Amino acid sequence: MAVQIADDSNFQQLLQEREFSVVKYHADWCGNCKLFAPKFKRVSNEEAFAHIGFIEVDAEKNPEARRAAGVDSLPYLALFNRSGLLEGSASSKEEYLRELIEKADPK
Repeated sequence: MAVQIADDSNFQQLLQEREFSVVKYHADWCGNCKLFAPKFKRVSNEEAFAHIGFIEVDAEKNPEARRAAGVDSLPYLALFNRSGLLEGSASSKEEYLRELIEKADPK
């Protein structure tokens, strides 16, 4: 699934579209965010994860979406279900992204 871009106006709506969503928070000035972006996109396109939402949020421009996950550092990855935040942490590691996905989709 393609990564969806969210802002404060559509963030909650996008979270409701899938049972689980992984959200990547970033900022234009964040070098680690830019380095992590291709990994996030590549993982989001894996067929096995087609049922999980992948959402990207500019944390600088969207304070409500940022508060929903308690973002305190960037890049920040968070796992949501339709009820709200399940887990989140500042990380630019693909391993952590896959851990979040595993929690949403244990085999």
